[in-house]
Amino acid sequence: MWASFFVTDEEGRTMSPAAPGPVGGPAPGPAQGAAGLAGLMSGRSTFGGTKRRRTTSAGHGMSEAQEGKIKLAFFVAIVGMVLTVLGVGTDFWVELSPQKTFYNNQTCVTAHFGLWKGCTKTLWVSDIDPERKSCGPAELPGVDSDSNCTNFKFFTSGENAVMFQKTTQKNLNVAAAMLALFSLFLMAMGSICIIMSLSKEILFFLKPAAVCFIVSGVLLFLSLMVFHQAVLALLASDHAVPLHHELSWSASCMGCAGAVLVVGGVLFLLLALPCSLWQRCFAQKNGAS
Repeated sequence: MWASFFVTDEEGRTMSPAAPGPVGGPAPGPAQGAAGLAGLMSGRSTFGGTKRRRTTSAGHGMSEAQEGKIKLAFFVAIVGMVLTVLGVGTDFWVELSPQKTFYNNQTCVTAHFGLWKGCTKTLWVSDIDPERKSCGPAELPGVDSDSNCTNFKFFTSGENAVMFQKTTQKNLNVAAAMLALFSLFLMAMGSICIIMSLSKEILFFLKPAAVCFIVSGVLLFLSLMVFHQAVLALLASDHAVPLHHELSWSASCMGCAGAVLVVGGVLFLLLALPCSLWQRCFAQKNGAS
């Protein structure tokens, strides 16, 4: 039975136990058995530890410092996502306002709209800054307590909206909305990649996450550009009512969100590199010196 029993040590060599002593001699005591069991357990523990070290050196694991940097970059990306949701869900992308004395000397009408609906509001001329020539801003308290808001029918019946006798261009408005929605989808995909990278301790997921966040930020800038072209097309559709237009705080949120997302994507891309750029620069300087 002892001849067929072999033990493998830490280095992979096969060892056989010592031959049993003569009959009547001292039998293996419990101390020898405990030592052998401890050797086997230490061999298994060393093998497991060696495997963990190999995984980490191969780039599949991450240290605590790397995990902290990833969480910090993810916080930056979360700020961009919150700003995006705030901008997409609000209706203060642009404000349209005629001259404050265009209708009468007591009230004037201003309008603001976003991706999904437009609102009009009647303001008291006395509440407007005397140095301001146009009606607005829309945040002022008006004649009515609430604004008169109407959802756009671009996505249902395909009808254009009419504001101040001017007609919108539904193709441009729909394109701006679709770019913003696709940007939100890429943000969700990037967040899933970061969560998997932190939970599985795999740095590979940082690269697709970086691409998702950078592309989502670029799409937000494109959405702003297309929306601005839609506003210009609206103003050029009819010149009966001269209007003053200005981008409002919702558009500012989208612009800031695009910049923050691009920065977050670049941070993830730098963290995904096998070694930092600073170490490479220092190595080149030392070699040159």
